Amino acid sequence: MPSSKPLMTQSSGPIPDSVESALRTLETESGGINALAAALRGPLGETFAKAVDLIRQAKGRVIVTGLGKSGHMARKIAATLASTGTPAFFVHTAEAAHGDLGMITTDDVIMALSWSGEQPEMKTLVNYSARFAIPMIAVTSNAASSLGQAADIVLELPKAREACPHNLAPTTSTMMQAAIGDAIAIALLEGRGFTALEFAHFHPGGKLGAMLKFVRDYMRTGAEIPLKPLGTKMSDAVMEMSAKGLGCVCIVDDSGGVAGIITDGDLRRHMRPDLLTVSVDDIMTRQPKTVPPSMMATEMIEVLNTRKITTLVVTEADKVVGIVHLHDLLRAGVA
Repeated sequence: MPSSKPLMTQSSGPIPDSVESALRTLETESGGINALAAALRGPLGETFAKAVDLIRQAKGRVIVTGLGKSGHMARKIAATLASTGTPAFFVHTAEAAHGDLGMITTDDVIMALSWSGEQPEMKTLVNYSARFAIPMIAVTSNAASSLGQAADIVLELPKAREACPHNLAPTTSTMMQAAIGDAIAIALLEGRGFTALEFAHFHPGGKLGAMLKFVRDYMRTGAEIPLKPLGTKMSDAVMEMSAKGLGCVCIVDDSGGVAGIITDGDLRRHMRPDLLTVSVDDIMTRQPKTVPPSMMATEMIEVLNTRKITTLVVTEADKVVGIVHLHDLLRAGVA
């Protein structure tokens, strides 16, 4: 029930009724997740481990099925499994009896979602599973239900109150279904040592795909790199910075290794009348942060954010081979 005393914010007075409602929803749903975590520390943990092992050992795919809101969650779980290295797809429970059973082979595992476990449409899949000895994992809140009795493994989710004030609209229950699906997917991912490189194969598009590329995919190379050797006058270094438009110039030694870097910030910090006449050796920041071209873009972004810098020098075999600027990453949709 709504609290009799309105919640207060630090600056704007009472919280609107809609926000109070949202907070109650989140508190109720988080209670369901906490109950699920507690169950996994108990008897549910054993059956969860058996379900993960069954899927891992399967020669085929995971067929995730459900109806209504459970069907929406099943579709999401199938997508998460597939994107994390476990072949899976969604079969609508009601469509199964109209030809979609042909998608399921004897090498597969069926994961059936039904909160009550008593959906009559599920009977077709249950019978098909029994007839062809296709193992079935039931995700339900009622292990004693028809679905629970027919399944090989039952992941019985704890009963929790829905966020709906009438305790009717699937809210907490669907959140728990999604959470157990995520838990299965990540357990399988970690169990097989699924790497970020493998993850990239399934996510080539969008920002996620961009972040799963490498430094070499974004670095500027060759004549685009602002470079000057040790001993260069600052006037020449500033000209190089202006010409290349990256707000920096990399200073290299006789062997082509990075000796330092001069950025716009260095110019401001060393501003003085004779700045343009002194050597870059007196102005440059020595031992700048460098990264290899094989570093993943996600790691590169972390380095930039952690060090609060906008430019990274790329080196290979102690030689400067490229430079990466935050603006290039922004244009590519990575940062």
